[in-house]
Formats: sequence, C-alpha cells, structure tokens
Amino acid sequence: MKLLFISDIHGSYHYGKKIEEIYEKEKPDQLVLLGDLLYHGARNPLTEEYSPKDLIPVLNKYRDKVMAVRGNCDSEVDQMVLDFDITADYSIIFVDGLKFFITHGHIYNESKLPKGAFDVMVHGHTHIPVAEKKEHFYLFNPGSITLPKGGHPSSYGVYENREFSVKDIAGVEMLKVKVE
Repeated sequence: MKLLFISDIHGSYHYGKKIEEIYEKEKPDQLVLLGDLLYHGARNPLTEEYSPKDLIPVLNKYRDKVMAVRGNCDSEVDQMVLDFDITADYSIIFVDGLKFFITHGHIYNESKLPKGAFDVMVHGHTHIPVAEKKEHFYLFNPGSITLPKGGHPSSYGVYENREFSVKDIAGVEMLKVKVE
C-alpha cells in the first residue's frame, strides 16, 4: 500500500494545486491529511494564494481516498464544508503488519506519547520534516507543504513497502527511513 502524507496546508490554494500534481505523480492508494488544512492560524503569516474557500473543492475531490486528523487550526466549521471527517485527534491504522499512530502533533508527539504500543508515529504540526528510528518506534513527519520551517523546503511524505520518505514538492527525496 502506498500512502501520501500532506500536512499543514493552512488555506493555500496555490499549494492545494501542488497537491493535485503530487497526487497524480505519486499515485497513492490513500491520501493522509495531518491537519491544519484550511486556516493559517494566529501565529502564521498568510499563505501564498490564501483562499480556504477555493481550497475546499480541491481537497473534497479526494474524499473517497482521504484519511484525516484534526489540527490545532482546524475547527468545527471546517467539518461543515469538507466531505471527509477531520474531527479525530488521532487515528490508528495497520499497514504491512505495522501499527501506525497518526495525529497532528499538537496533542501527541515525541515528547508526549500516547498510551499503548505502536510501531510508527506520524504527525505534522512542527513544519519540520523527520524520518528516523527512535528507541521503540519510528517517527515520521512530512514537514509542511505550505509553511516550512527550519530552512527546509515545502515537503510531503510517502510510505511504501515499509519505507518512509520525505520529498520536496519537485519530488526530490530529502529524508528516508526503512522500517525493519
């Protein structure tokens, strides 16, 4: 199974159109949206082509392929306009015999782990890409497609065949970790 991870779009129609290009190129089985979809939040600058209203139909066209979690900038109003659920703080899925804990990162993260065992924690929120093995799990963060931080470029993530990679929006691989 191939998963495409996108995080922290923050209402950018410009980067919404980039997601369409990436989706066509990567051809994933599922699109996993890690929160902060439509709004920029009080601490973030306005994004390029900030237009949540125009971004809505771009995201809704993938409604049958989306799994999403709620970010700290997402609201109940967002659920009214999106054709897929974004109300969960986390989701647990099983892929290739691995248990994934998927969340935005503002509630659960490397510093505040959820209860129970899992193989992989996937989250956004920090806008900084990570793909690494920790002591008891793998940590994966695709960074932000719209508002990258720490000198990183806009990025997204891919999981396929027990391997996570972070790519810039041109598709150039930046980070990779193989899950053993």
